[in-house]
Amino acid sequence: MFEWELRGLVKSINDVTIVIAPPFTAIHAASEAARNSNVAISAQNMSWEKEGAFTGEVSAGMISEAGADYVIIGHSERRTLFGEDSALVARKFRAAEAAGLTPILCVGEQLAEREAGDTERVIAAQLDAVLALCGERALANAVIAYEPVWAIGTGKVATPEQAQAVHRFIRERVSRGDATPTLLYGGSVKPDNAAGLFAQPD
Repeated sequence: MFEWELRGLVKSINDVTIVIAPPFTAIHAASEAARNSNVAISAQNMSWEKEGAFTGEVSAGMISEAGADYVIIGHSERRTLFGEDSALVARKFRAAEAAGLTPILCVGEQLAEREAGDTERVIAAQLDAVLALCGERALANAVIAYEPVWAIGTGKVATPEQAQAVHRFIRERVSRGDATPTLLYGGSVKPDNAAGLFAQPD
């Protein structure tokens, strides 16, 4: 019933893109529930390979067939808990695009990296891996989510000014001509801080 309640709550919203990322096992049901609505469905992860003997992996084709249009690539938990480096993330990005999915590329720094003043270096390396493999325009029309690892599930949150500084850096690094990425912020966003974050120009 939740999905139908959500449809009703957001049916009049037409100036933002709404994307929900359920577990793999719920993608088909969620996509059916979202049919003919303004809600899109995303997978939370995917394989870097199109096909083959990779037991337990879920390919981009499977995700698309289940009804999703988006896929989250390089979430901080995938990078930190499952050891996915930026080269693997770039391969997943390329596979998603090849299958017609819209990748939501996640980038972000650890607390120690921020405190050391390495935020931009870390973000640049994560972006550059995709640019090197997929071409300079790969990210220009992409969805990029800045998620400082130190602000996920910790109760800490980047200030609007900190988030804006990183978003500006990302936009300047990957924009090409009139093409500019959609940027998201993720990291302990709550009703009492969302407005300040959303008010930032980037």
